[in-house]
Amino acid sequence: MVLPSAPPCRWHVPWQGLLLTASLFTFWNPPTTAQLSTEAVPSNAAEGKDVLLLVHNLPQDPLGYNWYKGEMVDAKQRIIGYVVRSQITTTGPAYSGRETVYPNASLLMQNVTRNDTGFYTLQVIKLDLVNEEVTGQFSVHLELSKPYITSNNSSPVENKDAVALTCEPETQDTTYLWWVNGQSLLVSPRLQLSSDNRTLTLLRVTRNDTGPYECEIQNPVSANFSDPVTLNVLYGPDAPIISPSNTYYYPGGNLSLSCHAASNPASQYSWSVNGTFQQNKQKLFIPNITVKNSGSYTCHAMNPATGRNRTTVKMITVSEASVPDSSPVLSAGATFSIMIGVLARVALI
Repeated sequence: MVLPSAPPCRWHVPWQGLLLTASLFTFWNPPTTAQLSTEAVPSNAAEGKDVLLLVHNLPQDPLGYNWYKGEMVDAKQRIIGYVVRSQITTTGPAYSGRETVYPNASLLMQNVTRNDTGFYTLQVIKLDLVNEEVTGQFSVHLELSKPYITSNNSSPVENKDAVALTCEPETQDTTYLWWVNGQSLLVSPRLQLSSDNRTLTLLRVTRNDTGPYECEIQNPVSANFSDPVTLNVLYGPDAPIISPSNTYYYPGGNLSLSCHAASNPASQYSWSVNGTFQQNKQKLFIPNITVKNSGSYTCHAMNPATGRNRTTVKMITVSEASVPDSSPVLSAGATFSIMIGVLARVALI
């Protein structure tokens, strides 16, 4: 776009000529106490927000300003210009319609995108035709949405399978962090992180690795957590435990045995006595036992999900003698002596 004419200055030089002269001649600029500078507010912006390139220590009585995209003055990258005396704004090839320049030379960029990330150069045209230039920069980042965790195996087998947890989606310029049981990830030889920390691999999982797991994503403008994910680790059965611990019984009583083995999912149980299958239940009940019920009682636990099984054998002895009477029995002679003693005591009274 052609720059509009500005009112002549005291040398009666057109504005276009001033711009051309200022761009062709470079003069030594003596140091000043207050140096021209620019500050991006904010320096890290969320996509869709606004950024103000705020100018500090502007020279007195400037003729005008130009803003360029990049680290140098390039006519093809000119965004916008401003003529101080006439307060006329002119746009350049890099103008997108979202830029506004203010009389104090500050540049407002609205609804920024990640393509706006980078350097911006301000050119100040002074009365002595000496250019002053300063470059600022800012970065634009996505406002991070809620992440989620994917798993290559949500039901791994203990001490056999590895599990890879991945934090989705993949986003540029994002930091990935992992939390386990509400705490930051601890170093372990069984835990591996990918180079970008997006994927957490658990080697040879155990039942203690169920979680929950959360991933956190961060960038300079936002942070967010995933929903917790819990692993369904398949394990067991461990060695079955038969209860109660009693091994000695009397005839005529009932024999009730229960078997339990730590397992996920719950084990399937069966019983055999002296090598003969009895039933497919967790509890074994035999009423009115006799000596013939003595022998080896085997609990068999099987986990169909892991394909593993374990057994425990308990030896049970049923006595030949019946249960002894716990109450004392007095002989006829003893009973008679007690009665005589009572009568004699009554006679003395």
